[in-house]
Amino acid sequence: MVQLEVILTALGLLLQPYTLTVMLAAAVFGLFVGSMPGLTATMATALLVPVTFFMEPVPAIAAIVTASAMAIFAGDIPGALLRIPGTPASAAYTDEAYAMTRKGEAEMALGAGVTTSVYGGLFGSAALMFAAPPLAELALKFSSYEYFWLSMLGLACALLVSPGSPVKGAISLLFGLLLATIGIDPMTGFSRFTFGYVQLLGGLSLVPVLVGMYAVAEILRYATTIDAPATLPQKKIGNIFAGQWRMLWKYRWPVMRGNITGTLIGALPGAGADVAAWISYATAKRFSKEPEKFGTGHVEGIAEAGAANNSALGGAYIPATVFGIPGDSITAIVIGVLYMKGMNPGPTIFIRNPELIYAVFLSFFLANLLMLPLGWTAIKASKQILSVPRHTLMPIILMFCLVGSFAIDNVLFAVTVMLIMGIAGFLMEENGIPIAPCVLALVLGPLIENNFITSMMKAEGHLLPFFERPIAGALGVITILVWLTPLALWLWRRSRWRAAAGA
Repeated sequence: MVQLEVILTALGLLLQPYTLTVMLAAAVFGLFVGSMPGLTATMATALLVPVTFFMEPVPAIAAIVTASAMAIFAGDIPGALLRIPGTPASAAYTDEAYAMTRKGEAEMALGAGVTTSVYGGLFGSAALMFAAPPLAELALKFSSYEYFWLSMLGLACALLVSPGSPVKGAISLLFGLLLATIGIDPMTGFSRFTFGYVQLLGGLSLVPVLVGMYAVAEILRYATTIDAPATLPQKKIGNIFAGQWRMLWKYRWPVMRGNITGTLIGALPGAGADVAAWISYATAKRFSKEPEKFGTGHVEGIAEAGAANNSALGGAYIPATVFGIPGDSITAIVIGVLYMKGMNPGPTIFIRNPELIYAVFLSFFLANLLMLPLGWTAIKASKQILSVPRHTLMPIILMFCLVGSFAIDNVLFAVTVMLIMGIAGFLMEENGIPIAPCVLALVLGPLIENNFITSMMKAEGHLLPFFERPIAGALGVITILVWLTPLALWLWRRSRWRAAAGA
């Protein structure tokens, strides 16, 4: 059990005036980025990293938590009003929300988005608060064998949940693993793929890669695309909270199902809020008593999926804090910030820095409570927010990207890495190759390699010890089954097709 003194100390750290001011500023920033079509919550997080470099640990992580939660919700605003999802997590129910707006029910659609986001966010925060410490106690029993299999399982999950073609997801994953090998070989001490650049001996810095693949790639996409300016179909928005309690009670079970689904999917490495939203929307339609209303402007799907995408944020922090394995691309960035602040993720974080990590957990609750008044304000100001010209916004974002990448290590080489990875990210997405598996492989690659080498040295080159410990054996079997599942399904479909063709 968590000691009351630790919670009170953590609460005192969180309620410092400076921390609260930082969270408020991060909330406004997250709402702005999330409500701008094409700018993602991951991008908001990546852009915040250079700013957090100069902060103490609690305000730094609290700022990222707040900005990402606000950005995930704010993506609903342009989705409902313009049929343009602000973030990938909002894409699942954009058509449904826009159909409600066309019927004159924008208040209900946007109100459902903000209330279920708060509800889901608080549920995910509670799950994180109570699930992480017991898992940390279990993780203290882990050796290099368990960490190796857990990291491999993370890669497998990242591949399975990646959108689009599994082959393209695998290409992204392998590209990320290739990037992870740059630097000094931990076994021999020789340099790999450095091409004579001393700056690459320590490997690729995570922040320039992330900023490049998410922010710069989006800027390049804007520069190569000409879209007609969208107009708001509903000029005035009334009371968004009217009828929300009745809606929450009517759809209490779908919303609770969305909370649970989002938290569980968020805890899967590589999944994240967008996957949680798509699955929850599909589940809502499958189990609804009124499935024929879906697609015509029905609030039930918005309620379940809206709860799922914000509860997934809390769930993603469970593997990130306990095992150092990112649940999504946002926590991949957070892990880097935790290391930067001396809060090394892993089970010992609950022993060495309990008050700091619990202050981070409590910041989830505060951030989601802030969403009610600030979300209402953002919706009311949506006309002004959505009218910011993209040709004004994109150069400002590029400037922040350049300054931020340079500030991490104070070297111009980081800017070069950012630009190269921006081009790579742009080319990947233009060809339907997802970025998330690449980012997760870049984070997990060193963890897999180091634990594999350590385990092989302890096992004297034999593979059997990888399965001898109970937890390691179970994780190993599960991982192998997950990797073999796509092949088994392909063979099964092929045999059925041959049987049908023969008949």
